[in-house]
Amino acid sequence: MANVNNDRFARGGLALLLIDLMNDLDFPGGDQLLSQALPVAERILRLRQRATRAGIPVVYVNDNFGRWRDQFKEVIAHCQRPASRGRGLVERLLPRDEDYFVLKPRHSGFYATTLEVVLDHLGARTLILTGLTGDICVLFTANDAYMRGFQLWVPNDCVASVDPAENRHALAYMQRVLKVDTQPSSEASGLLPEAGSHDRG
Repeated sequence: MANVNNDRFARGGLALLLIDLMNDLDFPGGDQLLSQALPVAERILRLRQRATRAGIPVVYVNDNFGRWRDQFKEVIAHCQRPASRGRGLVERLLPRDEDYFVLKPRHSGFYATTLEVVLDHLGARTLILTGLTGDICVLFTANDAYMRGFQLWVPNDCVASVDPAENRHALAYMQRVLKVDTQPSSEASGLLPEAGSHDRG
């Protein structure tokens, strides 16, 4: 099996980013977002499994929710509280030991974070962006990635926003302006193996 802990991986410089999925959803519209995020989470889980089989590293890019003293594991624990609206979402997609993580203070995964350094360390030049929300943090991260010369794929079935119409508008904008590939995760056979395919390594 491919070893995703390798500093450099020979899969065309790909990295899978999971944006703001460790989330308590404690904000106006959180209930609406949760109803859309749960089915999206199942597709992201399948995509993560395929990425792992292909030797592609997974990077969690997550808001710190203003919890400036917390590390990533403490943010996850906060989102797993029994009272957390997003608990079910979080527990579907908990990170594994081999995954990477970056905490961000604002909308973009690149703003005031180590993300660019991590991606350079991994040799990544093509990013697969998934997560929440399509019209805010995914969009801002895609914009900053585009300006840094990354190739981008944002599977249209692996992002969600509070308002589905705004999610569609954001995807259309990314496709038109940022040259983002928005084909659904099921159409990625050229990049990622399907379930049941043989491992490479």
